[in-house]
Amino acid sequence: MKTYLPSVDAIEKKWWLVDAENAVLGRLAVRVADVLRGKHRPTFTPHLDCGDYVVVVNAGKVRLSGNKERQKTYQNYSGYMGGRKERTAAEMCARAPEEMIRRAVWGMMPKGRLGRAQFRKLKVYAGAEHPHEAQQIEPLPE
Repeated sequence: MKTYLPSVDAIEKKWWLVDAENAVLGRLAVRVADVLRGKHRPTFTPHLDCGDYVVVVNAGKVRLSGNKERQKTYQNYSGYMGGRKERTAAEMCARAPEEMIRRAVWGMMPKGRLGRAQFRKLKVYAGAEHPHEAQQIEPLPE
């Protein structure tokens, strides 16, 4: 019996809605990364983009476990001397909560051309509103 390999045309892309309110950042990122990669499907193929689109709302209400609110740091480096900026998770949540979720999910995605293509299917919004109503988004089951 041969192994089933889906063709790129046969893969149906769905849109899922994830509410990040009171969700722990790491656990949320794992669920989102798995759906973006397509690991929730029985026809998962590692070398094909068989994942779905994910819209995350209420990113500003995501929570961190333990003391990570104060201890976890996010770093940016411009490439120039003295160009390293460091923010705590509390500052990041106040300034750019969407970026917190994007960075957590990106860390769980494969690095390379396929991973970047899969990561582009992630849409993150700080509030409850999003412009993707026309895509008939369904809530992601637990």
